[in-house]
Amino acid sequence: MDDAFDNGQEPDFEDSEEQPRHDPKVDEASGKLLSFIETNPGEVFYEMQIEVLFENEYFHWITTKALARLRDSRKIGSSIAILKGVGRIRFYFHIKNRYWKRRAAEITKLVAQFSDPLFTSALGNQGEMLTDAGLPSAGFLPKARNANQFAGIQWAETKHNLDRIFEKDGVLYGTEIKNRLSYISRDEFHTKLRMCEVLRLRPLFIARMMPRSYVYELFERGGFALLMKFQFYPFGSEAFAATVRENLGLPVDCPKRLEDGTLQRLLKYHNRATAGTAH
Repeated sequence: MDDAFDNGQEPDFEDSEEQPRHDPKVDEASGKLLSFIETNPGEVFYEMQIEVLFENEYFHWITTKALARLRDSRKIGSSIAILKGVGRIRFYFHIKNRYWKRRAAEITKLVAQFSDPLFTSALGNQGEMLTDAGLPSAGFLPKARNANQFAGIQWAETKHNLDRIFEKDGVLYGTEIKNRLSYISRDEFHTKLRMCEVLRLRPLFIARMMPRSYVYELFERGGFALLMKFQFYPFGSEAFAATVRENLGLPVDCPKRLEDGTLQRLLKYHNRATAGTAH
């Protein structure tokens, strides 16, 4: 999936997550999401928006399954619209909301703006630019970009690249940067972990958000997830970011640089890793 699809659309269930047929977390999420819709009877939400709003409580795929259960049982209303050149967007609303179409049209227009391929490309570039400026200020020196080989070792299993390779105190980090609302897919996540293993690099993922299961797997492999919480919009997009926050409640911002506290979290991990206590 590309960023435009992930930002705006109804994602397919991720079969590779291997969720059990009956997951009590889906039961729990169904109750909370139903209550959420019922306490906002005049509102309309789209699927990724709800996943992000509830991500501190539930993995995105749990929220997606809970919403599907609620719509299939007709406890909440649902409809699909088409984003030209991008794909589908699924809406959810109270079953008694008679005027949902007007609000859905407003949301579609806004989502179409930040799902436009030119804008999603700018989002990716912005994440990389902030990383390229921020990490060297904390002593992480760039060694390679868009790399599938390093120090004479070649990755040949797939056509993937690592976004960056940084070095600090003799420790080399294979770095993946994801400035998006959605999670990195499980397949891509594992491919990048394998690449780091083959190229003899510590895995470092810089992302808005990742599920705790991914973060734990990184920890087990001696790596680190530097989570930003916010999606970073391109410079000059402050007004647009404010509009998205106010209208959809999504965690987007337009900072000029990575915060010192963010870099300190990375340094703290690095110092523990080099001291041999990262595990």
